[in-house]
This record gives sequence, C-alpha cells and structure tokens, in this order.
Amino acid sequence: MCGIVGYIGKKEALPILIEGLKRELYRGYDSTGVVILDGNESYCIKAVGPIENLEKKLQFYQISGKIGLAHCRWATHGKVTEENAHPHFDCKKEIFLVHNGIIENYKELKEKLIKEGHRFVSETDTEVIAHLVEKYFKGNLEEAVRRMLKEIRGAYAIAVISKKDPQKIVAARMSSPLLLGISEDEFLVASDPAAILIRTRQIINLDDGEIAILKPDDFFILKEKPIQLIEWTLEQIEKGGYPHFMLKEIFEEPEAIENAIRGRIIPEEGNVKLGGLEGVREKLKRIKKMFLIGCGTSFYAAKIGEIMFQEYAGIDARAEIASEFKYKKYLLDERTGAIFISQSGETADTLAALRELKKKGILCLGITNVVGSSQARETDAGVYTRSGPEIAVASTKAFLGQLSVLTLMTVFFGRQREMSLVMGKRIVSELLKIPNLAREILKKSSEIENLAKKYKDFKNFFFIGRKYNFPVALEGALKLKEISYLHAEAYPGGELKHGPLALIDENCPTFAICVSDSVYEKMISNIQEIKARKGPVIAIATEGNEEIKKLVNDVIFIPKTLEMLTPMLSVIPLHLFAYYVGVLLGHDVDKPRNLAKSVTVE
Repeated sequence: MCGIVGYIGKKEALPILIEGLKRELYRGYDSTGVVILDGNESYCIKAVGPIENLEKKLQFYQISGKIGLAHCRWATHGKVTEENAHPHFDCKKEIFLVHNGIIENYKELKEKLIKEGHRFVSETDTEVIAHLVEKYFKGNLEEAVRRMLKEIRGAYAIAVISKKDPQKIVAARMSSPLLLGISEDEFLVASDPAAILIRTRQIINLDDGEIAILKPDDFFILKEKPIQLIEWTLEQIEKGGYPHFMLKEIFEEPEAIENAIRGRIIPEEGNVKLGGLEGVREKLKRIKKMFLIGCGTSFYAAKIGEIMFQEYAGIDARAEIASEFKYKKYLLDERTGAIFISQSGETADTLAALRELKKKGILCLGITNVVGSSQARETDAGVYTRSGPEIAVASTKAFLGQLSVLTLMTVFFGRQREMSLVMGKRIVSELLKIPNLAREILKKSSEIENLAKKYKDFKNFFFIGRKYNFPVALEGALKLKEISYLHAEAYPGGELKHGPLALIDENCPTFAICVSDSVYEKMISNIQEIKARKGPVIAIATEGNEEIKKLVNDVIFIPKTLEMLTPMLSVIPLHLFAYYVGVLLGHDVDKPRNLAKSVTVE
C-alpha cells in the first residue's frame, strides 16, 4: 500500500528521499509527495501519477535541507488529487506529516476540529492528525504527537516534522510497519527495508505503541501504554437514536462491508491489494492447505471462506472450531497455512490454537476487528475488518466484515494461482455492489418485524441451507438462540431426512435459505419434505422468484448476486428476525443472559 520515507542527518535530504521512495513504489501508489525543512523555510511538493511527475515539479525549485519526509499514496479516503496526496500539514503549514493506515474515528475528530477553527484542505483521514498535532503543540513535537495518539483509533505508521521544532523527526506506529535506519551520522524512517538499505543495513523495527524521536546525532524510543476503559459511558448517545446497539449494528452492516473493502479493490485488474499480506506474499504462493479457525459466528464465517477458497482460490481449505482444534492431530508441512478469525482478537480458544500452530512453524494469518489485539500482535500477517466498535454481545456487522475480507482473500489467493482476469473482475465488481444491495434489504425491516410478530410464540425453529448458505443457517439459528432464548437448530438441507424430519410438524417453523443458485432445486425438494409434514416454512429467496410463493408460508426476498456472495445478503433478514423476536419477548437483546462479548477463557 502506501510508503513512508524520512531522513535526518548531514547530507542533503531530497535525493535520499526520492531514491528511497522509488524503492517503495512496488507497494502500489497513485500519487507522491515530499517535504524538506531548511531553517525557517519549508518546501512541500506533491504530484499525481508516476513519480516522474514529482521529479519534473522539483526541477523548478532550488531545495536544500537536511531533514525531510516523502510518501507514495494509495488512495483510501478521498480521490486521487494533489490535495489528498501526502505530506499533509496544519493550518499554518508549520507541521508536516506522512501516514500509512486508516484512522477509524477521523470523521468525529474532523467535525470537532472544524468547530475549533481548524481549516481542512483535503478529503483524507490523515489531515486530522496534522491538525491534532497543531492543537497540542507547545514547542515540543514529541509531546504533541504523544497527546495526538491518545485521540485517534485505527492502524497507523506516522512520521512528523515541524518548523517550530526543526531538528527532529517523530515517528509512531500501531499495526502498520515502520522501521528506523540507524547510521553513524544520519537516521531514516521507512515503511520498507528497501528504502533504508540505500544508506544503512542497521535497522530497528518499531513495535506497536512506540514513539521514535530521531535527531541529527541521536535517537530514542518512547513506549506508550494505551488507556483502556473498563466500562462504557454515554451509552444512550452512542446508540445514535436506535433503541438497542444490536439494531444499530445491523443497520451498519452495509457500512461494515464498505469499510472492509475500501481502498483494497483494483477493479481493472480483477484483483485486490491487501497491505497486511504483502510481507508474506511469496510464502502464500506456496500454500496448498489452509485451516480457517474460529469460534461461534467467526467459525460460520470460516465455513463460508472454506467453500470460497476451495471453489475459487485453488486451496484445500478446512474450517475448524478453535475450541476443538487442539484435540485433533493434523498432517502439517511447509505448505500448510492457517487463518484465525476473531472479532475481538482476544478469543482464548482461538489464541490457543494460534499459539499451538506457531510453535509448529505454520504460517499464521489473522482476520480481526480490533487493532493491536493479541491476535493481531501474534499472527505473522493479517487483514483488519475495520467494522468499528461492536457493542452488542451478539455479533452482526462484524460477521459481514469477516465475509468481506474472506472474499478479498479469495481473490488475492485465486489470482496468485489459476483464477482468470475475467473471474477476478466479476467477483470484485459484484462485491462493490453488495453494500447498496444490503441497504435494500434493510428497507424491509418492518416486513421482517411483522414476521417476528407472527412467529414469536413458537418454541422451536429449524434453519436449513446448502453450500454457501448452510453456514448462514447456522448463524440464523445461533442468533435466535442468543437473543430470544428459543430453541433453534440448523442443518444442511439434505440432512433433514436423516433424523431431524421426525421433529417437523405444524408447531415447528423452518427458515429455508432457498436462493436461485446451484443448489436451488435441491432446496425446493427439502422444502416440499417439510410441507408434506405440515411444517410452516419461511423462505429467503431471490427477487423475481414468484413460484416459491406457492410453496411456502412466507417469503423474504433478497437481491440477486454471485452465489459466493449471497451469504452477505441472506444473513441480514435472519439478524433482523432474531432481533425483533428478542425485543417482542421482552429480552435484553444487547446483553443476553449467560453470554459475554469476548470469550477470554477456554
């Protein structure tokens, strides 16, 4: 993704920065920029397109200075423009910085800063950092950066300089790589070792929460310990007008998908850019077998990922329940990898499985929502879902974030192997449509609430699906159990006749996920088996399928999409149904009995 280079020493900074920047361009970029300080003067030059455009601009300036920063940007927040390119600066153009990562709470920070009188010139999340440093700057740059870091949430690698404290670079990181280059009379900071090798082979890897201060003749590192809140405050305000966090988070599911895929899709190449996997890209090419490991809802996401990887990525994938993983014996070798899926990144069973495989030398990747979590720190590489805080105990939007990342990984692995350009383009183009299709389903919430009123007094429910939608059936049953305390079971459609059909009667409704896909005819047969036993059926079906109305009691229609992406739509009505039933039965849907949000004991 983006690349950072910084230099302070006795040499002219500009040629060193440009050479270092060129070593990082392979990471992908759409614009470049540089800033040099020379006493009270500063030169901040940016250009869109190839680095040659920046070099042409620089020819018109007589630039001297022994401290500076450079950056190549891959757009996430804001269009590809010079204003959005890095370095970014404060209102007075005295503080300059470059940044890799995502600032999750930039919108609220930006609104607050604007009210305080700060003027923004870009659309980026990064510019918020510059104005926060300006706000806290009282003559000492590292102290201003330290206070700024307490305000932001997300992943970042940052380097900052200031005309008012000109003999230092301050750098910090959280879940985004950042290295220091150490030489006798000069220091560098960079995202990539290649940019440092031009001057020195001695490096220090900054760890999460560390702040480095580089001076012309010395450096030191501060370790920041984040403040953690034990209990939530201002709870009602954070619900944003919704009666419960769970409903708010269900309605945030389209945004969760958008956040997970933003800046990561390359439509014209039918491919994706996952910065968190770049460091292990070559190792991943050799992987033949992949375990996907999680608990609860995260395990159901793993089950869907298993089918995606098998069908499109050319990988022998196996989803495993983390709590059972250590009791089994597996054939492992250098071509085996594992992906650990956890919303919190602190799930004890998942961490235990991770540590077991790490001991055996297996390449371990992570999918998590919480930056700096134990899982994020202990895996070799990974991808954040960026779903934002999920407060309700029953996970909803995080599931959509996990499925989005698994889809991106499918394309990433597939294009490394035998997935065609055409197929890659088709998957990513359809994935880009999913957030708006999800919004269309949420417009039917009152319809689903009426179904909840109709069925809330039943005590037993079945959920059935096949292939991609069997894990969705599992998720639907789990949510109903968690929130309504009603008995619910999920089965593959074909398993009904092997025992569960004995329980079907007029008092046992069944949710049948029967979308127009490769297993549609089989699902119709399963529905007929239920109807023959007088069982009520609520179908999740594809829009335009009028025939199914003749067969079932009720239908919730969802838009058509690729078969592999249907779980991201078919699960939304099930989340809503569970929520409305729980509310109608008078339960605390945000904090169901006997359950905790993050399970940190085995």
